[in-house]
Amino acid sequence: MSATAERIARDGFEVAGRRVLVVGLGRTGLATARWLSGIGARVRACDRRPALERPGDLAGVEWIAGDDGPRLLDGIDLVVPSPGIPADAPVLAAAVARGVPVLSEIEVAARRIAAPIVAITGTNGKSTTTSLVGAMLECDGRRTFTGGNLGTPLVDAADGTWDTVVAEISSFQLEWVERFRPRVALLLNVTDDHLDRYRDFDHYARTKARIFARQRPGDVAILNRDDPAVLRFAPEIAAEVRTFGTVPPAGSRGVAASIEGDAIVVDEPAGRLVFPLARTRLAGRHNRENLMAAILAARALDVAPGVVQRTIDSFEGLRHRLEAVAEIAGVSFVDDSKGTNVGALLKSLEGYRDGSVVLVAGGLSKGGDYGIAREMLRRKVRFLSLYGAAREELRDAWDGATATACHEIFADAVAAAAREARSGDVVLLSPACASMDQFENYAARGDAFAAQVRALQP
Repeated sequence: MSATAERIARDGFEVAGRRVLVVGLGRTGLATARWLSGIGARVRACDRRPALERPGDLAGVEWIAGDDGPRLLDGIDLVVPSPGIPADAPVLAAAVARGVPVLSEIEVAARRIAAPIVAITGTNGKSTTTSLVGAMLECDGRRTFTGGNLGTPLVDAADGTWDTVVAEISSFQLEWVERFRPRVALLLNVTDDHLDRYRDFDHYARTKARIFARQRPGDVAILNRDDPAVLRFAPEIAAEVRTFGTVPPAGSRGVAASIEGDAIVVDEPAGRLVFPLARTRLAGRHNRENLMAAILAARALDVAPGVVQRTIDSFEGLRHRLEAVAEIAGVSFVDDSKGTNVGALLKSLEGYRDGSVVLVAGGLSKGGDYGIAREMLRRKVRFLSLYGAAREELRDAWDGATATACHEIFADAVAAAAREARSGDVVLLSPACASMDQFENYAARGDAFAAQVRALQP
């Protein structure tokens, strides 16, 4: 029996012949429907969007566009919601009331993955840290799947021949897990985000912490010790807890990563490892946190220190995360479109000289306390150009922090920022909001920013 078959048998998970309802047909939902159908499930796929076209490779799937209501549960044995479907959606509430199991895509995928899973969550830094860990493992010569919420759905790793699986995991994906057990789990930070979906901050934080719920002794949990909202979960975790932070841990004997000068140091039972940062291309305090977390994850899987260092030195960073676009007449233009919450905005602004930033922010509000950024804006931002559905909310929250203009359309806000900038300034797109009022996603927003900036070049 193969390792995958042994795991499936142990977990008692088999879907061949079962009727499965996949709710929501974005990238993850389509991948889930495709995989379930391929392993013998009888799949009904639905989405409330009426004009959704069925892909050619889903010909054997019962396809329902324009409806995602409870009536679709008739005859269904299992429901798999896409991450964008809220837990209180009528079809999910009805499934729970009827006793129909609801499992997230990461849950059904993980039950068909034999390789060790590294799962990474947090409000900010997930994508960079996931990519770093994946790069370290690949540099070590391991067959590595890197994906999840980052891009390629985790279900695409199911039944594969991997040495290691590295997955970015969102709070949405953790809402419907039962046995999801990463060999290594990371919680990077928790700040206000998605409070349009959760009852309050504590509900959001506890949903994130579900990543540790099924870990056991012998597994590894990696926590940010600088973040009280993260560290409070340490006593509840059965796995070995390892921590990272900007200062050494007080009185701790466990494995820990810290910053000392221009290097990351990791204290392990066998001694101290030092990883210089002189050659890294990842700037800013937040990226030092990402690097510390990634190093701990790689070391938990016995990646050699030399391999870790080579990855630190060569990793180029992600698109739309403090990505330099152009310099025009002494003004730097930087795309941080992936910064979709106020915590990300604060981390981005930390790296800039006081009074040097012309900030473009706005889009679709995700809730939370934007007011906590007022003091940082007052120090760092010389001019604030707001746009989109949240522009008035942001203007009210940041009233008096700096000179401000509001625009309905994104392009108008970017144009105003470019006009206000002078030599030595940075025009920073760091929206603190989701993109979906005017764009399909944050990447489309970042691309629009870059195209508009490049059109300014002589």
